[in-house]
Amino acid sequence: MIKKILSYFVPINIYQKKSEINKTLEVTWTNGELVLDSKNTNYSYGSLQRILRKGLQYIGFERIRKFENVLVLGVAGGSVVKTLVDEIKFKGSITGVELDPTVIEIANTFFGLNQIPNLKIINEDAFEFVLKSKDKYDLIIIDIFQDTKMPNFLFENFFIEKINALLNVNGFILFNTMTLNEDDKNRNMAYRSKFSVDYSVRMYPKVEDHNELFTIKRLK
Repeated sequence: MIKKILSYFVPINIYQKKSEINKTLEVTWTNGELVLDSKNTNYSYGSLQRILRKGLQYIGFERIRKFENVLVLGVAGGSVVKTLVDEIKFKGSITGVELDPTVIEIANTFFGLNQIPNLKIINEDAFEFVLKSKDKYDLIIIDIFQDTKMPNFLFENFFIEKINALLNVNGFILFNTMTLNEDDKNRNMAYRSKFSVDYSVRMYPKVEDHNELFTIKRLK
């Protein structure tokens, strides 16, 4: 409790661990909140939780409560899962896919993800998971970063088509991206153009400064 109070004045690091995938991972008390950070960016909770909560608000909490299956690609510390379960009161099935086993260990130890009964976490590469998955989802949340970098495959036609094939009609994709320069902005515009008239695509720029959100609804 003392560390939590002091964190309103100065961030207090309580845990640090090296990761082969994400380099340095830190758990820190900041402004009375426990957050997970990589070397150069917030990784879970804090600003990232606010970003993804806004995306879920754009889709609509009431609508999400009626969904049956949610897929989260890039779980990290599980902040979006906590928003789904604690704030939205989502009771359906949540499948989380996370590449980094160190992140999963931290998420379970410090953020209690292993105590959420309707969550299943799979330690696997998101591309490989999507490639072989046969299940359908009402909501697919894509939040995949390695520090400030986003893998190129997220923006390639093959991956986009595979994601679309997993989405139910009237379902949504919530895609969190980072735009640090003009190339990133052009990349996002090109991404938007890859969806046909069967999809309704909306972009929300400058969410917490450098993040740009997509909400994509499958119409038929």
